[in-house]
Amino acid sequence: MDGAQTNTPEPGTFLERYLTAVHSGAPAFPYAGLLGMRLLEVEPGRAKIELEVAEHHQNPVGTVHGGVYCSLADTAMGIAYSAALGPGQRFVTVELHVQFLRPAQSGRLLAEGRLIKSGRRLGFLECDIRNDQGELLARASCTCMALPERAEVS
Repeated sequence: MDGAQTNTPEPGTFLERYLTAVHSGAPAFPYAGLLGMRLLEVEPGRAKIELEVAEHHQNPVGTVHGGVYCSLADTAMGIAYSAALGPGQRFVTVELHVQFLRPAQSGRLLAEGRLIKSGRRLGFLECDIRNDQGELLARASCTCMALPERAEVS
């Protein structure tokens, strides 16, 4: 080889699984499919997800439920973080903060998760959720922790 890098992800990584979801249109994982999230783009440290708002996403006053914003942001940031992990590595979100800036009632929500800083065990991420008009609806941040190879998750 001439030293050129390849865009083929390492087998067994989250990135490989996510790129398959992007190309096939299938949910990245079951919970994302349950809410109707669709992974549009992914690379190590960045993920873009869309969600078409439906009636079941709304709270009793007719706006998108805050839990939907939280799930969308957590998913975008989790995919961005895990796409940067190696084969067999796992992680958990240890802290999540969401600021709700503007309500939405319908349309498409776009979430972009970005890895801001990553160390040996912890990663700090941010996510913006926007509507089709590009208006900022929510801003989130989280801390993710890479698990030791033999850690049990209960």
